[in-house]
Amino acid sequence: MRAVVAGAGIGGLAAALALSRRGWAVEVIEAAQGLAEVGAGLQMSPNAMRVLDALGVAGRVEAEGFLPQAAELRHWRTGALHGAVALGDAARARWGATYVHVHRADLQAALLEAARDAGVVVTVATRVTGYADGGARVLTSDGDRAVDLLVGADGIRSAVRAAMLGDAPPRFTGQVAWRAVVPADRLPQGLVSPVAAVFCGPGRHAVLYRLRGGALVNLVAVEERAAWAEEDWRQAGDPADLARAFAGWAAPVAGVIAAVDACHLWGLFDRDPLPRWVDGRVALLGDAAHPMLPFMAQGAAQAIEDAAALARHVAGGATPAALAAYQAERRPRTSAIQAASRANAGLYHLHGAAALKLAILRLRPSLMRDRLDAVYGHDAVGG
Repeated sequence: MRAVVAGAGIGGLAAALALSRRGWAVEVIEAAQGLAEVGAGLQMSPNAMRVLDALGVAGRVEAEGFLPQAAELRHWRTGALHGAVALGDAARARWGATYVHVHRADLQAALLEAARDAGVVVTVATRVTGYADGGARVLTSDGDRAVDLLVGADGIRSAVRAAMLGDAPPRFTGQVAWRAVVPADRLPQGLVSPVAAVFCGPGRHAVLYRLRGGALVNLVAVEERAAWAEEDWRQAGDPADLARAFAGWAAPVAGVIAAVDACHLWGLFDRDPLPRWVDGRVALLGDAAHPMLPFMAQGAAQAIEDAAALARHVAGGATPAALAAYQAERRPRTSAIQAASRANAGLYHLHGAAALKLAILRLRPSLMRDRLDAVYGHDAVGG
């Protein structure tokens, strides 16, 4: 059985590796000239780490990443704690796997190496432009491929999704994100705690966490804006603009921003849940199927879950029933997490009843943890 995966991002490589482990001959086709990624961090929650463990790369990800002690919500100016969830050993005990901060490039490299070792062919500088004959023929910039399965893992502007459902543009969410990585040795010792910390503020929030054994600090700083006029969804940002947008914030945020000498600015886009993810021999996953705001740190994790579920369902072939079962399993879960991620923007940016919700979290410390059970405890490997 032969599969083509469009896109060599995290979801695409995870799908290629998972399919290969199930006996598929897989080619990954990537439009970029190479697989270099903009430096940024990812949070791999236990639901994602369970899949990475099954794929044989969890040990490397843990060794090259950082294991936080907790996830916290804090006040934007004072740094006072609103609520926290214990991670580390507590995550493994409750959800059966660790919680890891990993550099995107490190995770991509781990998946790429494992995929190539499993026989996956990776073709770069080639674009999947669509498909024909119900997906039995993949159309690319360097000729057609005859396949048994086409996986559209080519992102929010997916050509595979456009061929399936039409080329509707994604929606700007009214949020932009600065992203930067700062060497920890440029910061005062102890400034950034060994946790994933979200600082909640009026109309914006900032996230800090460590990478690569603590050697790096990852910053994501999100601000509400009325429009995004740039042609590209990602561009070079100005550290001075970042500093002005977050002036007066708590010492950890201000200290990290002061050390930023280069950053990127991203417009955050999403889509409403799609009416379908499959067509003939074609299946979508990751951002091609369910782009979501990063306010639950589940974008990459859900793509990794998709990869495991898809490979499980098509182990005996990409039949209509197998692909329909994949869609039926995954679409309700990812739609719910998309909605929850959007809702978190209101909490993090102190809209509406956010003050009351944060007060309740302070009174009921276990509430944050309990609400994560359905997300972190999910087993996409076993179904």
